[in-house]
Amino acid sequence: MLNKSAPTTEAAPVIELRGLTVRRGRRDILRDLDLSIPAAEVVGLLGPSGCGKSTLMRSIVGVQKITAGTITVLGLGAGTPSLRHRVGYVTQSASVYDDLTVEQNIAYFSRIIGAPPGDIERVITTTDLVPYARQLVGSLSGGQRSRVSLAAALLGSPDLLVLDEPTVGLDPVLRADLWSMFRNLAADGTGLLISSHVMDEATRCDRLLLMRDGSILADLTPAELLESTGTTSADEAFLTLIEHAAGADASSLGEAGRPTHARRRIGTP
Repeated sequence: MLNKSAPTTEAAPVIELRGLTVRRGRRDILRDLDLSIPAAEVVGLLGPSGCGKSTLMRSIVGVQKITAGTITVLGLGAGTPSLRHRVGYVTQSASVYDDLTVEQNIAYFSRIIGAPPGDIERVITTTDLVPYARQLVGSLSGGQRSRVSLAAALLGSPDLLVLDEPTVGLDPVLRADLWSMFRNLAADGTGLLISSHVMDEATRCDRLLLMRDGSILADLTPAELLESTGTTSADEAFLTLIEHAAGADASSLGEAGRPTHARRRIGTP
């Protein structure tokens, strides 16, 4: 694994993995992952579809059965009940109620976690949902429904946000606004782990994790990614790393097992 940037030691990590393995049947979805993510950073998780990004995120929030290893989140074991008020999680599919309005959805989740009353208005405003506050969620577009799910995750100002492709389906202006919000949250001490298929979003992160086939290929900053691959764009850099990994796999197989093609494209929406 390419790892040029060492995590800061000034504060305890918000996420720490040791030997994490998730197996389904005879296939390892995640293989022996070691990872430490400090607070106050925006960490991007990128890789091809099916490489294990969502499984890793589910493991971190405690809703995925793991085969081996340990996961520590904010100093506690992943899935510990007290973490429900400290970790915000957004899945790829919006986890909201279609038969309730935006405001009713947010009020419902606010009561569950005991968020301050003013939080309802705050998160609706932050995610640009004020014009739709009294509209049934079932009548919204896919991107708007995703924003409702994100608004719910922001309730209570969590210490850690785990966001699985939160900007998919959003227009460029709102995407930019959300990334500004993510930067502000990190500046205030919140840890953010964000998966994405949008390559230009890589440059907005403090740190990048590139996954392939259940393993982490690279753990570095955006600048280090470009420098280490000798490329000028995130797309080129990721393709270069994938090619390098495929070539390494082929070398380990020997000439008889050499793949006929090495390039694998990163998935895009």
